[in-house]
Amino acid sequence: MSLLAVGISHQTAPVALLEQFALAHDDRVKALHELVGSDHVSEALVLATCNRVEVFAEVEKFHGGVTEVSRVLARQAGATVEELSPYVTVHYEDQAIAHLFTVAAGLDSMVVGETQVLGQLRAAYALAREEGTVGRALHPIAQRALRVGKRVHAETGIDRAGASLVSVALDRTEARIGDLTGRRTLVVGAGSMGALAATTLARRGADVVVSSRTEASAHRLADSIGGRAVELSRAAAELREADVLVSCTGASGIVVHTDVVAAAMADRAGRPLVVVDLALPRDVDPGVAALPGVHVVDLALLQGERAAADGEAATTPVAADDISAAHAMIEAEAALLRAEQQAAAVAPTVSALRSQAAEVVDAELLRLSTRLPDLDARSRAEIARTVRRVVDKLLHEPTVRVKELAAGPGGTDYADALRALFGLGIDADVVAQAGSLADAVTVDPERPGGAA
Repeated sequence: MSLLAVGISHQTAPVALLEQFALAHDDRVKALHELVGSDHVSEALVLATCNRVEVFAEVEKFHGGVTEVSRVLARQAGATVEELSPYVTVHYEDQAIAHLFTVAAGLDSMVVGETQVLGQLRAAYALAREEGTVGRALHPIAQRALRVGKRVHAETGIDRAGASLVSVALDRTEARIGDLTGRRTLVVGAGSMGALAATTLARRGADVVVSSRTEASAHRLADSIGGRAVELSRAAAELREADVLVSCTGASGIVVHTDVVAAAMADRAGRPLVVVDLALPRDVDPGVAALPGVHVVDLALLQGERAAADGEAATTPVAADDISAAHAMIEAEAALLRAEQQAAAVAPTVSALRSQAAEVVDAELLRLSTRLPDLDARSRAEIARTVRRVVDKLLHEPTVRVKELAAGPGGTDYADALRALFGLGIDADVVAQAGSLADAVTVDPERPGGAA
């Protein structure tokens, strides 16, 4: 069995293609069960954000796993595997672990250092657990990824290297219309992205109005930031007074139509409007960008600016140091996890060797008892202790060394050699029991360094 990561992201695909992969909750559940119901995938976790859809899976065969995951992704996007292949990235085993850690830390995000992806990974892991699609292989990897992401943000200054996607979008907004203090802003959507947008706007001094399909959610969000909530049916009227519209709903179709924005602009006497679309698929009709006085900031624009910034090596020296520190931390955590996994893999071999030795000792002591029936109990006990000490000392060095060697490249080869040398046939129940014990001692992502 091997770990596989297959997906597309803003690094390889245009926003127009990413829009085709937008997965609602039910779609993610369906994809999870379709994956684990296939021939080669035994466990699966689906991470779907506004700029990536990636599947992390435990597979029996590399090529079979890649094919099956790609087929599921293609069906979700309404495309063929051949059409998607130029944009799909594949990571395997150690690379897949390092990639997941990098994503969790925000180093692979459109805005480097953003923290929202960590919450999205936590939600993806929780869903996979609820649906029973993660098991002995993915549990420790997902939990470690959450811990790594949290640790990177806590122990480095990577947060200074990049703000959230919302903050960057609002920076572009201020560059267009100036300071947001006192500006009327309308936020459509009260989910995680909507809440982040509304909170960030409030911190910048904007007058925030929240609208959502769920009126109670809009009121909760508005109350938490000192803003106002309006029914979605009144959003068009509010737009006439707004300087900024931020839309980030989970709708599958257009929410902000061109005719609605055009009607609002007709009553503004030339006052500009910035429309920020952070939804995937997009909330705002593309025709809105052509309206006079309207400036649209969307994921495609931010993606293009990110690419330009990368080309200009725009990262500051301080940010570069923080990013290097984050990568070093990820590399160390990945190496530690790999060593733990390899050590766990040899545990059944060590247990089998000790069990075999104990059986030999017991058999020989029984034979001694038969051959020397007149031996007194005290002498019999001392002989038994001596024999067991000798066996323990003989086994100590090879069992310690095989655990140490297991942490290095090809470590499991030493366990194979040990089994061959001692003729060990390891019962499947022993392996399963060792795996169950490893599952029981897992890391709690909410408590760095702690156990669940």
